[in-house]
Amino acid sequence: MTDRARGREPDDLLVQMPKAELHLHLDGSLRVDTAIELARTRGVDAPLDRAGMAARLIAPMPCRDQAELLRAFDLPIALMQDAEALERITAELVEDEAADGVRYVEIRWGPLLHVARGLGLAEGIAAVCAGAREASARTGTVVRLICTALRSHDPVANVRLAQTAAEFRDRGLTGWDLAGPEAAFPDPLTHGAAFRAARAGGLRITVHAGEWGGAAQVRRALTVEPERIAHGPGAFDEPGLCRELIARGVALDLCPTSNWQAGLVPTVAAHPLARLHRAGVPVTLSTDDRTVSDITLSEEYGHAVRDIGLTLPELWAIDRRALDVAFADEADLVPLRDAFDAWARGTTELGAPPATFRA
Repeated sequence: MTDRARGREPDDLLVQMPKAELHLHLDGSLRVDTAIELARTRGVDAPLDRAGMAARLIAPMPCRDQAELLRAFDLPIALMQDAEALERITAELVEDEAADGVRYVEIRWGPLLHVARGLGLAEGIAAVCAGAREASARTGTVVRLICTALRSHDPVANVRLAQTAAEFRDRGLTGWDLAGPEAAFPDPLTHGAAFRAARAGGLRITVHAGEWGGAAQVRRALTVEPERIAHGPGAFDEPGLCRELIARGVALDLCPTSNWQAGLVPTVAAHPLARLHRAGVPVTLSTDDRTVSDITLSEEYGHAVRDIGLTLPELWAIDRRALDVAFADEADLVPLRDAFDAWARGTTELGAPPATFRA
């Protein structure tokens, strides 16, 4: 349940803080009202009232396992099977992020999930790129896109996906990811050819890991030589792995609320975000899914301070680090770093202790 659902707003400072979000799924961030309209106009069997639709889009808290969490994406994917819907949902997500003070965002999605009704692969990718570009120009939030392959998909199909995705490098698609049911498909090297094709096409590499299998799966993810790992909180349980992440400079894109929702940690307060950061492991902080996890990034930042125990300087350091591991060109990142640093210089509250935040 979010702060809003409890009748508690995130601290104003966290809303005002310029933020960077690197781990955000398009199909997990669909507006409820948009979902209702799409269900009505696309003939998809789904609740047409806000309460009923919200109940379908927000996953249980917590879920029994990753499989139950993934089922929350079935309806959004069914609603996102045409170019108009994909472009609209992307633009709306950028708007929502901008309204929450997010100045840089990387949005990831699985293009092969959106071709079930005949939409062409390249056409679907182009729609997401168009929505991101239009909303970025309108809001000022810088957007980059990450193409996500599924562990459960045919490795040959994922090679074609990587080759197609690389053709959109000049339209803001800069990253390549692998996600999906980790327990059933634990080895990312099954899709080694797709990773090679993505890298050859100029895409930066990340991979979901540790949503099942803990530290061993995070170590296994290193075999595809990613720059970043999506999730992976269990890495903290193996000091040698933490040292390796530090030595390689591989960042963990952590999502505490989603990790609790998926059963990776017993509570948000027990999440190792602060311990990983203090151990020197590169970490970033994101929501994973605004709608499926029913949370904004400002609210996630609030949990990081109130529940997990980060100090404001530590939170800021994590936020600012995201711009150093982002999948964007330096020419785009330099003005963002300057803007973030200028805000920090003018913010006296940045050195305040966690008690500054409302209980």
